[in-house]
Amino acid sequence: MDDNNRLLGLILVFVPLSLLSFGGGQAVVADIQHQTVGVWGWLTGQQFSDVYGISRAAPGPSTLIAALIGYQVAGFTGAVVATLAIYIPSSIVVSTVASWWQKHPDSRLKRSFERGLAPVAIGLVFAGALAVIEAGPMTWFTLATTVICCGVLYFTKTSPYWLVIIVGLIFLGFSFGGLHV
Repeated sequence: MDDNNRLLGLILVFVPLSLLSFGGGQAVVADIQHQTVGVWGWLTGQQFSDVYGISRAAPGPSTLIAALIGYQVAGFTGAVVATLAIYIPSSIVVSTVASWWQKHPDSRLKRSFERGLAPVAIGLVFAGALAVIEAGPMTWFTLATTVICCGVLYFTKTSPYWLVIIVGLIFLGFSFGGLHV
């Protein structure tokens, strides 16, 4: 496949996903994986996992994965094309809708959208959490830790950073003690 076809392929993959990424880039990761591994065959499953891990570890938006995939597919030009393809369409839609949103603060349509989209956003958050839970080995101890941390964050004003440090130290202590939790 020549470079022009690869660049066109990146546009064909990321423009529609940009428009479907309601709730952020995390909402379309499964579709990105399907397109890049299953449909186009640009990456293997392991390569996709590696690119995904790098994109999540790096600072910045979750859609950084598009640039990394673009780079894998067509070098620097592919990274630029994929980045523009994932950001420009949704940015145009958001700026257009935001302009209308500000001009019509008391619109019934606006209130209907807000009420209707709230469950969708909550569902996407839970779907993302479920995907993360399924990705790693879940034991009763890790499940209990997750529930306790959610409770602490919900019912107190504890900083999530302190919580991450404390839980990390607990798990580190268990691993030094030879316990696998």
